[in-house]
Amino acid sequence: MAFPKAVLFDLDGTLLDSAPDMLAAVNAMRSARGQSGMPLEALRPHVSKGARAMVAAAFPQVEAAEREAWIPEFLDHYQRELGRHGTPFEGIETMLSALEAAGCTWGIVTNKPEYLAQQLIPLLGWEQRCAVLIGGDTLPERKPHPLPLTVAAERIGVAPQQCIYVGDDERDILAARAAGMPSVVALWGYRLTEDDPFAWQGDVMIETPEALAAPEAWPATA
Repeated sequence: MAFPKAVLFDLDGTLLDSAPDMLAAVNAMRSARGQSGMPLEALRPHVSKGARAMVAAAFPQVEAAEREAWIPEFLDHYQRELGRHGTPFEGIETMLSALEAAGCTWGIVTNKPEYLAQQLIPLLGWEQRCAVLIGGDTLPERKPHPLPLTVAAERIGVAPQQCIYVGDDERDILAARAAGMPSVVALWGYRLTEDDPFAWQGDVMIETPEALAAPEAWPATA
């Protein structure tokens, strides 16, 4: 068994437990409106769904149109909290080191705005290790569209069929399938109670990052 030639990862909920940073951002917004803090457990399942989902979870009583106008405020708060509370999931560094030792190239494809992802990567010490970074606004399309994955593969010089995508949300698996890229469902990530990762039909489902430090855990590539 061998590691894949290249791996692309989702960021929030896959590589990074960023929920504590997101919580600080929404609670700053709640405090400004005279509301008490939201518990981490209530926000965590929404993190992989993006800023709008998190603001909706924090302010369910507010109309969607009004919440939409609050997204820039959320992003401003989040930028100030960036990397202050969140950390890579346990086992991520072990996995990345195993990939690198095997000569595997890895990169990140996230729906997080590119400017935030670019600021975050150095805080994690990954700026020299991450071979490509595609954000949610880097290209005209974002996940679940396959374009971010196919462009990332092109930039690292690997055919999509020889690359594997790892993510914790259904749109990650949909994007990988549409790109012709094998996929790994990261079960350690963020999910709503009603989410059914079995229904996403990823190529493999993995419980912990440490499991991916073994080459036999990865799906086969073309």
